[in-house]
Amino acid sequence: MVVDDEALVRSGFGMILGASEDIEVVATASGGEAVETVRRERPDVVLLDIRMPDVDGLTVLRELRAAPDAPVVAMLTTFDADEYILTALHSGAAGFLLKDTEPEQLAHLVRTLAAGGVVLSPKASRTLLHSHPGAGTAVDEDAARVRLLTARERDVLVLVAQGLSNADIGARIHLGAGTVKDHVSAILTKLRVTSRVQAALLAQRAGLLDERTRDAAR
Repeated sequence: MVVDDEALVRSGFGMILGASEDIEVVATASGGEAVETVRRERPDVVLLDIRMPDVDGLTVLRELRAAPDAPVVAMLTTFDADEYILTALHSGAAGFLLKDTEPEQLAHLVRTLAAGGVVLSPKASRTLLHSHPGAGTAVDEDAARVRLLTARERDVLVLVAQGLSNADIGARIHLGAGTVKDHVSAILTKLRVTSRVQAALLAQRAGLLDERTRDAAR
């Protein structure tokens, strides 16, 4: 389901996603219609505009996350540095994507969300990090917490931050789904976070993904 105050955005996203054989767009709605439409249509994934004039996206997110069998919600934003993104992530959003995401990437991101992965725009994450007050201190603290992880847990954390589900992580590093779940639980505990998306953000802030990119390039 796509929630946005602009009809053009709703129809555009709906057409792009509806063209995929494995994705059904069950509804589109403006902010004021969002909660009731979700209750009626029960989508698995909601793409939710973070800024809407009729009802604030954060308000809609909190209502959706408080409901039984809440859908996975990812925030849509136009800006690389939207001050509401961190609030949305701490309120239970499974990630965020920019409205100018390439059409061929959009279906892949929705599949990632549906499989339990997270979706974080690396460009926007970096911008948030450097624009956030006290970022330097926060990075030092994040890096210290990441060092508490075992080598295997760091491997799993990188894959979580890349948006992989537990099943995909298990297939990538040859572990059972139950073992991956145990690793993820240990990671959340050691990092003192409550969700995969918060762990993924922390990994980015600590530079863990940059380290793996450098290692792969050697």
